[in-house]
Amino acid sequence: MTSSSSPVATLRLNPKAERRLKGGHLWVYSNEVDIAATPLRGMQAGSQVVVEAANGKALGTAVVSPEQLICARLISRDSTQQLNASLLVHRLNVAMSSRELWYSNSCYRWVYGDSDGLPGLVIDRFGDVVVVQISSVAMENLRDAIIDAVNKVASPHCIVLKNDGKLRAVEGLPEYVEVVQGALEDDCAPLIENDTRFMAPVIHGQKTGWFYDHRENRAVLNRLVKGKRVLDVFSYVGGWGVQAARHGASEVHCVDASAQALDWVEQNAVLNGVEERLHCWEGDAFEVLRQLRENGERFDVVVVDPPAFIPRRKDIKAGEQAYYRLNQQAMRLLNRDGLLVSGSCSMHLGDDRLPDMLRTIGRELDRDVLIQHVGSQGADHPVVPAIPETRYLKAVFSRVLPTR
Repeated sequence: MTSSSSPVATLRLNPKAERRLKGGHLWVYSNEVDIAATPLRGMQAGSQVVVEAANGKALGTAVVSPEQLICARLISRDSTQQLNASLLVHRLNVAMSSRELWYSNSCYRWVYGDSDGLPGLVIDRFGDVVVVQISSVAMENLRDAIIDAVNKVASPHCIVLKNDGKLRAVEGLPEYVEVVQGALEDDCAPLIENDTRFMAPVIHGQKTGWFYDHRENRAVLNRLVKGKRVLDVFSYVGGWGVQAARHGASEVHCVDASAQALDWVEQNAVLNGVEERLHCWEGDAFEVLRQLRENGERFDVVVVDPPAFIPRRKDIKAGEQAYYRLNQQAMRLLNRDGLLVSGSCSMHLGDDRLPDMLRTIGRELDRDVLIQHVGSQGADHPVVPAIPETRYLKAVFSRVLPTR
């Protein structure tokens, strides 16, 4: 699929800087650009360029963010291809076909940015409701074309633009949330995940209103909770906790700092007829965990799925300390034979760090920790092998026993 006209501007790389792109990466960093030959300063944010190696050989087409460290993102290795309405429809079709191989109910992350060849764009599908998040100037310039493409490919009843993410400010874009087509029920979108019904707060909730990335990890937990007493920490709208109750947990306690989030938990519990077995605790997670321990509470299963404690590389030290404290408090609340599910959505947390923390905490508390399963994000969050940042999610399932 090519365009009849090519981008005019070029972005020339320094010698040998093309190696990462040739190896499968899709990003160009500002220090890789030959700014003498192709000054970044003169380029307009969101414009399209042909990326060239130092010898002038074309490497593909990219969209530029000249003020950012990642100053360009490849959209095609065909230097004649432009990001336009036709390409949007094609990429949406390809992305949808890959999701429908895995999911049968039209509830999934439809577009995952760079992984689907659409940097700066995230789309979540909730059946007949589609939520679009735009985080780059290039995609904002194509806003109407994106809406048209969504309609051509999926024909949803409702389209929401949830353009209030932090990355928009970095790109100099205003934040706004707008229902551009159709209407919502109570500002929410219905979905089914792992045979459990939810209403996702797509207007007032976090991100797009739901986190599909942990779907497979929640499915794993659902097989393990029958008859168990479960604690869900940082529960948000009850993705883990309500599913646990739906799949046979005897009792579920959900902890969140947001009263609104816990209202949504209770509503989702009612949707599934499990409200009698579900209880909510409002407050700071660390403080609630301390109170639960002081009250002598114990659980068969504890799930800790916090927000990203390490949003930037410079936050690694403080973030790792927070993950350690959280998992330490969680492990203290487990029964003699308990299951701890430790989640992290921080891409800067190395894959070995959570298991190593659990090992150390286990020794500190005189418990044996046996890691039985390690999960990551689902198939609707595909990973580009050359871009480790596209694989960010961790879920470590540990059986915690008395010391042998």
